[in-house]
Amino acid sequence: MTITVAGNKKEVKDGLTLPELISQENVETPEYVTVSINEEFIQKDQEASTVLKEGDSVEFLYFMGGGAY
Repeated sequence: MTITVAGNKKEVKDGLTLPELISQENVETPEYVTVSINEEFIQKDQEASTVLKEGDSVEFLYFMGGGAY
């Protein structure tokens, strides 16, 4: 099936789970990444049971803190 990951179309196996995709994409510090599928955020407790579907659009988001003087 075809999905879009970070703006790039990719062919992946049917029934691919979100944890499998995170592993395949070598996501750095996966414990700190927030995932959106089709512009909807996936809760951490739902990641393991999330199965991707044909045409899904997946984004990996990292929230960074910072500040100024």
